[in-house]
Amino acid sequence: MLVMLASAGPGVSAVTAGPLLAASGLPLAVRRIWPVPVFAAVLAASALALLADMPSDAFVAAAYALYTVALTRRRRKWVPTTLIGMLSCVVILGAALFGPIGWRAERLGFLVLGLAVLGASWALGRTVRDRREHAARFARELADRAVGEERLRIARELHDIVAHSMSLIAVKSGVAVHVAEARPAEAVDALRVIEATSRGTLAEMRHLLGVLRADAAGEGALTPPPDLAALDGLAERAAMAGVRVDLDVRAGDVPESVALAVYRIVQEAVTNVVKHAAPARCRVGVVAGGGRVGIDVTDDGPGTRVLPGGPGGGHGIIGMRERVMMYGGEFSAGPRPEGGFAVSARFPYET
Repeated sequence: MLVMLASAGPGVSAVTAGPLLAASGLPLAVRRIWPVPVFAAVLAASALALLADMPSDAFVAAAYALYTVALTRRRRKWVPTTLIGMLSCVVILGAALFGPIGWRAERLGFLVLGLAVLGASWALGRTVRDRREHAARFARELADRAVGEERLRIARELHDIVAHSMSLIAVKSGVAVHVAEARPAEAVDALRVIEATSRGTLAEMRHLLGVLRADAAGEGALTPPPDLAALDGLAERAAMAGVRVDLDVRAGDVPESVALAVYRIVQEAVTNVVKHAAPARCRVGVVAGGGRVGIDVTDDGPGTRVLPGGPGGGHGIIGMRERVMMYGGEFSAGPRPEGGFAVSARFPYET
């Protein structure tokens, strides 16, 4: 400010220059609280300073204030700022056109330079604001997408856990009702299967809820999810429902997420056999290694199934396909020419 006072024109006293320079600089301290009023005050002070033969760099403060306006104000609130700028330009331009000839030529050049500085400041502020809005919008889209994917994952896990167990319970409860009077011992065995299956399902549900709570709290999973070794237990439970499962698993060490995907696909395929083909025989083949997984599940029961889009929803087949598509693989499900039903999945994974 002292430099600007020293460089003021000979006809400008310190009494005049001091307040003008203070008015063009001090309001900047509160520019983020009242951006438009500060810009109006600073621009007016800068215009008066130019008319009073003050230094030409007086518009720097106005440009700084205008940058804040462009950065913080929404488009629908630009009208006051535009009116303020236009009014100030009219005042300065009028003084430049109707003042003395020598003064007119000199100050007109300063005016053009000041307008260029203000325009550049406005453009810079809008660019920064647009980039920030784009980044915030992109972050919201990512968050919404993550929420949708998490909901889909939870729905898929719930379906895989509940559908298999409820199918087994439905089959065994029907058996118990059918043989309760004639063969009570067999009915008791069916009830034991129902009890064991219910307890297992409850444990899996608790595990899933525990994982979700741990994820929400930023902690790790409480217990490991099902892996390829759990396929033996899956086969035993299917046998209780009248489906004999022949397992052929040839797999080395695979990532935990891949093992869970394999387990869920096999679980859903076997569940469909229990629901639609029991009593039947089911063959499960799993080959994993070298960055690729192959799954084949076939049965010798009726070849009809509820496919996606048909009555009943077919959400299990949709869920299997979605799991395979997540890894960029191939999936097929349909009746076999020789009878029965076949599910096939192939997908790669990173080693």
